[in-house]
Amino acid sequence: MTVSDARLVQRADGVLAEANRAGILEPADVHVATQLSSIAGEDDSSVVLALALAVRAVRLGSICVDLRESLDPAALIDTSAETEVAEDSGGQIGQAPEGEQGGRVPEERSGGGVSRPDELRDNSHLTSAWPTDADEWLRAIQDSALLGSGVLRVEFGLVYLDRYHREELRVAEILRARATQESPAVDDAILQAGLDRLFEGEAYAEQRAAADAAARQWTTVLTGGPGTGKTTTVARLLVLLTEQWEAAGQTRPLRIALAAPTGKAAARLKESVTQAAAQLLPADAARIQGLDAMTVHRLLGWNPRGSNRIRFNESNRLPHDVIVVDETSMVALTMMSRLLRATRSTSRLVLVGDADQLASVDAGAVMADLVDGYQQLAPDTVCRLRTSHRFDAAIGSLAAAVREGDADRVVELLREGTEAGGAVRWVTDDDPSVALRGEMLAHALRLRERAVAGDPAGALTVLGESRLLCAQRTGPRGVRWWNHLVDEWLSEATGDPLWEPMYVGRPLLVTRNDYALGVHNGDSGVVIGGDGPVTAQIGTAAGPVPIAASRLSDVDTMHAMTIHKSQGSEAGSITVLLPQEESPLLTRELLYTAITRAQRAVTVVGSEETVRAAVTAQIRRATGLRRRLAQK
Repeated sequence: MTVSDARLVQRADGVLAEANRAGILEPADVHVATQLSSIAGEDDSSVVLALALAVRAVRLGSICVDLRESLDPAALIDTSAETEVAEDSGGQIGQAPEGEQGGRVPEERSGGGVSRPDELRDNSHLTSAWPTDADEWLRAIQDSALLGSGVLRVEFGLVYLDRYHREELRVAEILRARATQESPAVDDAILQAGLDRLFEGEAYAEQRAAADAAARQWTTVLTGGPGTGKTTTVARLLVLLTEQWEAAGQTRPLRIALAAPTGKAAARLKESVTQAAAQLLPADAARIQGLDAMTVHRLLGWNPRGSNRIRFNESNRLPHDVIVVDETSMVALTMMSRLLRATRSTSRLVLVGDADQLASVDAGAVMADLVDGYQQLAPDTVCRLRTSHRFDAAIGSLAAAVREGDADRVVELLREGTEAGGAVRWVTDDDPSVALRGEMLAHALRLRERAVAGDPAGALTVLGESRLLCAQRTGPRGVRWWNHLVDEWLSEATGDPLWEPMYVGRPLLVTRNDYALGVHNGDSGVVIGGDGPVTAQIGTAAGPVPIAASRLSDVDTMHAMTIHKSQGSEAGSITVLLPQEESPLLTRELLYTAITRAQRAVTVVGSEETVRAAVTAQIRRATGLRRRLAQK
């Protein structure tokens, strides 16, 4: 048996076998569908196929499957050369969550099925067995043993696995109830005085309006791009809520929880709130000093070894009066369901994130669904910050054009920026190594110089000056290739063969949380030499952490990193390397996320065709949450 044979289900037959051979279904999709169908006594091949597609949909990030979009099997075949399973932790459903056990999950979700070599991709007979009428297909499911036994659910013309249907219902029901319950009591005079003091001037107008709305309701969705002041708004909102709490004569302190999907994001949240507090008057700063942040898993009391894995749930609610969740776009539907069920109806809930960025690696698109659906039910619950205070104007215009899907404008801005020699540059060379070698080698040499000199602060500063972001991990425009290429250039320039894995000047990316060492998945650092022993200096939200290089095992070289891994971070100059060939990874959200990591300059590497394809293609995740939330 060859390695490729493992991709085929030997005992499958009929349309499932054909879909597996064509690259639409993975073995797991087929095995789950056949076993559950056998248990339920289902013998309609079209219904069994729908079950397999529902399993596949969750694997690819959707909550359900839309049969009308599944009538053409050729459109479901993944013709890309790469189906990436990367070392990015995010809390795979049913497995140990990121932040606690460091479970490995797919980093880059494909929009299609399973990648197959040409000799295994055979779709010549698919159309003869594949359903051709969505209504007829749906009727077969509604009359099926699988639906009768509760394995499948049908609603809005969408087909769900029972678990995800229940999770989506719970999220919608709780959020709708929170939006329609009686508003919390507010002392208007104290609130207005606080708003005047904390949000003085026209520059804070958007943030003031958001904080005002959030102070008057139980649930707030705060969205906006990088640099729009989301964390500043949250920090000052917490001051306002604490002030209201004190004015109400409460005898205990206001209990505030700060949480995020990953350890890295939680550490950044804590750092940002601390920095925001430093800008306030002493009395206001004292109200939010000392706040810690944790992963959502830890907030809920995740214990994989206990009989009851989650401590806080609908039977044992979280004790906090205010719960703030940052980077909500990275929260999967299942985790949002757990959080909402554990949150008291009288606790303030503030969900913060950028709805235009990449969604969770697990199933769902909760933040985008909230922004589009929740505001139709209760408009004030969604507060959008639009003015960025981080970017150069050219970068801001480019990011806006990408977000709006205006490919013509994106191409125009890239050309104009390149001609003007400004903050935006476009490289269209087939071999970008010629155009990028000079700046990438210069950056690696500056990093090495500071590291050899035993200057960790200087090395970390240089590390943050620029970053190469790739859409893929493998291939000639992938992370692995470029990390190796820059190491080769560095070796040629210095005469050092770089045989030592922890060579001095090596840029590092932490790939797994290690609470004992105080580092998180996504932290970056540099191997430092000098007069003392070789150490890895890791930059964390709590400050630089020196670690003996021999103690670090879960790290990658970081001359380049994936766009997914970069989410939530930033650098002075960003280079975005797009794939040459058509790729399901190439989407508007991916390009937008990459561009908005830049503070001062951004270089986009890719042909005009590739850029247009990226701007045009959106991540499409089938869910019914948006529709449920919007219902009056």
